[in-house]
Amino acid sequence: MWYLYLDESGDLGFDFVNRKPSKFFTVTILALSTVAANRQLINAVKKTLKRKLNRKKDKKRYIHELKATSTTLEIKKYFYEQMGGVKCGLYSITLNKKRLFESLTREKPRVYNFIARKVLDQIPFEKSDGTRIELIIDKSKGSLGIAEFNSYIAKQLEARIDPRTPLNIYHRNSQEVQGLQAVDLFCWGIFQKYERQREDWYTLFKERVLFDNLYLP
Repeated sequence: MWYLYLDESGDLGFDFVNRKPSKFFTVTILALSTVAANRQLINAVKKTLKRKLNRKKDKKRYIHELKATSTTLEIKKYFYEQMGGVKCGLYSITLNKKRLFESLTREKPRVYNFIARKVLDQIPFEKSDGTRIELIIDKSKGSLGIAEFNSYIAKQLEARIDPRTPLNIYHRNSQEVQGLQAVDLFCWGIFQKYERQREDWYTLFKERVLFDNLYLP
């Protein structure tokens, strides 16, 4: 079983005159190729939530998920330590939004789908050997957007995946899927490297980054 958790950081706003959108937009996939590795990842998230954010003495609050924007570097480090020897890889592409053709700035779903597909292009599906592939995405689209994304990605991957290989695409609430919480932490770290030139968190996990590219349309 292959598990691919996909998340993004930044936004797809393009009004740099009247608003303050992010300069970059990052899409990252956290890939695991075994059930055991996925279980270890899930346990690392659960341990971090229980031991660092939901201690018994803090009964007035309950944190349901790890979020990169509200988690300290210390807690991110703790989570990474809990991962230990989990075998996984990170694949990421960051879009320089100011380089995007003006006509495409009005087609945000198309841009998102395209960047997600570019990241998927880097994953060696040829090695899947008929093993089921599950692509899990943080749910942020409506029903039409989900259908368009699933159709586009499935068509793009047809030529690369063995016909015997089942491909399932799920859009899930990140509170319910620990793998999505993990990729949120990593994606934010890669995004911060480009957006704010901050690498304190990125430096800790860069050993697991197998592809990290700045896309200049």
